[in-house]
Amino acid sequence: MRALYISLVSEFYKSRKTLAFWAAILLPVIICSLITFGFYSNSENVLKLHYPPMILWAQYSGSTLGVMGLLVMPFYVIFMAFSVNNIEHKNDTWKMLFAQPLNKFSIYAAKYLYAVLLIFICLFLFATLTYAFGHLLQVLVPKFNFNQYNPLNILINSYTKLFLASLGILSLQFILSLLWSDFLKPMGIGFVGTIMGIIAANVGWKYAYLIPYSLPTLALRMTKVKKGADPLDFPVFTQEIWTSLIYASALFIIGYFIVTKKSIK
Repeated sequence: MRALYISLVSEFYKSRKTLAFWAAILLPVIICSLITFGFYSNSENVLKLHYPPMILWAQYSGSTLGVMGLLVMPFYVIFMAFSVNNIEHKNDTWKMLFAQPLNKFSIYAAKYLYAVLLIFICLFLFATLTYAFGHLLQVLVPKFNFNQYNPLNILINSYTKLFLASLGILSLQFILSLLWSDFLKPMGIGFVGTIMGIIAANVGWKYAYLIPYSLPTLALRMTKVKKGADPLDFPVFTQEIWTSLIYASALFIIGYFIVTKKSIK
């Protein structure tokens, strides 16, 4: 555990000035701020629709989830997975890294966990800022009814599903960034995979859940709930989430064997 902790701290110091690190913080702030400003500047038209509190929260949080989950999130995960490993590729420090008196698995696991942590921080900030800015809108526009419904269930469930669904993409892109040091190959494959995944999910292909890049889109679809229950209180562990976790576990193990063979050359 000590070796894992040391390696994790090392990853933070190496990447704290990179775009991948700051994007985890800036993306939620920028996107949530823009959507909040849009609701505020368009408040008269929103009020004319007379949304019930639950639907108002669904519209507001859904705007953020739509932008982040369907478009920004997959590309951020692809870029971030590349950036975490590119530090070693760029400086040619794989051999030096594994020459340290630390367990090789701890070094590899720390890189992977650091990437997972960045995704968690990004999505945690999205959920937190969505909740906070929704109540800020209530203060700025008292005629809104944000304060008449508690959106924590939809926010926790939605962002938990998005987080778990992104692990399949992360694990695959993590391996691609280990195999290739250049930017174009892993990013190009990730870009094409994301487009294919979104299309497969949107056309309703029954095997779309087998494509890692389609999982965030599938995860954000509304699922059936029990009769009489809150329609926004949907289950988290659905088919696409289990698929993502299986991909993440299998690819994590494969990635370890790849990095131990490749990095010591």
